[in-house]
Order: sequence, then C-alpha cells, then structure tokens
Amino acid sequence: MAWKQQGRRTAGQRGNEAEELALAYLRDHGLRLLARNWRIRAGELDLIMEQAQTVVFVEVRYRGSNAWSDGAASVDTRKQQRLIHVAQAWLQHHGADRPCRFDVVSVSSGNNIQWIVNAFEA
Repeated sequence: MAWKQQGRRTAGQRGNEAEELALAYLRDHGLRLLARNWRIRAGELDLIMEQAQTVVFVEVRYRGSNAWSDGAASVDTRKQQRLIHVAQAWLQHHGADRPCRFDVVSVSSGNNIQWIVNAFEA
C-alpha cells in the first residue's frame, strides 16, 4: 500500500486508528472491553466497555488539526438519540440490567485524547 507509506490515510483508517487509541486509553484507565463496533440497522456503537458494574457506551470521534470543533462537540442531539436507541437494543439483546452511561472520547491530531465521562444522559 504505497499511499499509506506516504502518510495519506482514508477517513475510515483515521477513525479506526482513533478507536484503537481510545480503546488502549480506556483500558489503561481500568475499563474492560465488552464489544466493539456493535451494529444494528439504526446505527453502531463504537466501544462498549465496563467500569465496575457500569456499562459504558463510548462514542469515539476523530478531529484533524484544522477541524472547526473538537470531536465531543460533534455529538449533537440527533446523534445522541441514535446512540441511546442502539444502546437500548444492546442492553435488551444482552439482558443487561445494570447502570449505564454514555462517554465520548475525542482524538485529535497528534493523538491528543479527551475523555468526557457521562457526556450526555439517556
């Protein structure tokens, strides 16, 4: 893949790299991975983690150096509602009757990570 050697990556590759960084960061902070890229027709959950007895649904956002806003700001009300809907489906599918929360991990160029715990409420 000559294009990758030249430093050019697709948006999907940058997103996957951001997800890998976020996963490593969260694991370093004591969270355990339950599922990754869980999909239904209505949407996808990037990372589903566990911290103590809490299920943590994590939205990972990547923003380049010239982005207008950070990744967390890009999780608008519409996106939040979609994530809540998909999370409810995951909870029903897995019979999970535990506390849960929604976090956002924003990765910007230079691999700067911002973790927003309980970024929004369901």
